[in-house]
Amino acid sequence: MRCPKCGTQDDKVIDSRASREGTAIRRRRQCNACGFRFTTYEEVERSGLVVVKRDGRREEFSKEKLISGLKKACQKRPISPKTLEDLAEKIVTEVTDKYEREVPAEVIGKLVMEGLMQLDEVAYVRFASVYRRFKEATDFVHEVKKLGAKE
Repeated sequence: MRCPKCGTQDDKVIDSRASREGTAIRRRRQCNACGFRFTTYEEVERSGLVVVKRDGRREEFSKEKLISGLKKACQKRPISPKTLEDLAEKIVTEVTDKYEREVPAEVIGKLVMEGLMQLDEVAYVRFASVYRRFKEATDFVHEVKKLGAKE
């Protein structure tokens, strides 16, 4: 592992422990050259999962892209990055447990919408507007009314 401060690859692991509900290992490291301490996370690489888009295109599943979409929906909302990371991890776990090779984009979209609905209604409506391709203001009104009916 390369030291983020000096760039040397000579370090030692000081502490290791399970993290993210056992899905990753958190390692505390110390650079042998400069003494800088830093944290790394090790997790199982879930390779080979492909997302099937609405138009039939196929794209490799990316947790980073999922987190990016969640961040856009939650922009300027009182939601911590840790909460978004936890939601993304929950979605990734559900998808990888259920699908081995290909997952329809609709499945991921529905999981994101369910998670955001529980988390923040404004973020939910933002995501829904892009995911469901709202074309008019009435689409927003309809979605907000659905939220009010669930309360």
